[in-house]
Amino acid sequence: MVELAGIGPGPFAAMLLADLGADVVRVDRPHGGGLAIDPAHDVTNRNKRSVVVDLKADGGADVVLALADRADILVEGFRPGVAERLGVGPEVCHARNPALVYGRMTGWGQDGPLALRAGHDIAYIAPTGTLGMIGEPDRPPAVPANLVGDYAGGSLYLVVGVLAALHHARATGTGQVVDAAIVDGTAHLGAMIHGMMAVGSWQDRRGANLLDGGCPYYGTYETADRQYMAVGALESQFYAEFVTLLGLEGHADSHKDISRWGELREAVAARFRTRTRDEWTEVFDGTDACVAPVLSLREAPGHPHLAARGTFTDHGGIVQPAPAPRFSVTRTSVRTGPALPGADTADVARDWDVPDLLKGSPA
Repeated sequence: MVELAGIGPGPFAAMLLADLGADVVRVDRPHGGGLAIDPAHDVTNRNKRSVVVDLKADGGADVVLALADRADILVEGFRPGVAERLGVGPEVCHARNPALVYGRMTGWGQDGPLALRAGHDIAYIAPTGTLGMIGEPDRPPAVPANLVGDYAGGSLYLVVGVLAALHHARATGTGQVVDAAIVDGTAHLGAMIHGMMAVGSWQDRRGANLLDGGCPYYGTYETADRQYMAVGALESQFYAEFVTLLGLEGHADSHKDISRWGELREAVAARFRTRTRDEWTEVFDGTDACVAPVLSLREAPGHPHLAARGTFTDHGGIVQPAPAPRFSVTRTSVRTGPALPGADTADVARDWDVPDLLKGSPA
């Protein structure tokens, strides 16, 4: 796989494929670019190899095309038309390698009124209705980092798309372009919500629904030490265990009556404020009440369940999520740390039989 260096969802998608065993060669720019992240700590470039090519210089496109000739997948995240202007667009690539899967990762997609506009995660998820769903009803929408747009609506859909296209290419010998747009993927994530709204079981406003914090037994509560517990006791049997362990047996039937939700929320909040997060964690440990402590990023690797499963790993002194998902036969792992720009040029030139890489980046 060839990854034309970018930021955000493209590198994460390529990392996921590299984690699963793909030989990913990242084509970096001579002077870097994107966000100011130390390459030695950019975990999204783990399990990859890097070469440096100046696509704007004479001969640069030819080197990338030579890599594309030997690749199953190429992924780029430029604005529409940029790859074509650089000489590495899908038409020229397919003329040389008809079976190539050409993945295009953008925010707005390859067409439409906003296709050429700049943007970032938050601007992409805003018009889809997704951002407006998140947060408290009397406050501005909450920003979910760049997880919902860049990675869920972008990277994961790109990965699904290129793997499906790869399956088709191997069966038919014909590659194709995969147009992965964050707006499309993020909108698609809301499929169930749109179905619920169509039948009147979801209100088109924040904090008024079963899964958006409007329900008092599906949300977060502050504890005595100003930490938080997360509650997801939706089903009747889980709710019954929840109120029993919380000491609110008098509210055993409150979940059935929406008119009592305000009263129930106040009672639950008051009870959680009487003990610390760790004390409540002990109360609910080993039960089916569907309650869990809200941990920070630094705390998460130490959670007993995550530690037992090896959900996080330490590679080269960087604590990071381990590859996912897991397979019964083919094991995944963090094989190498972040690929440093150009560090693997000689190896890639040999393994991919592209000797022109050894000439260095065109001046």
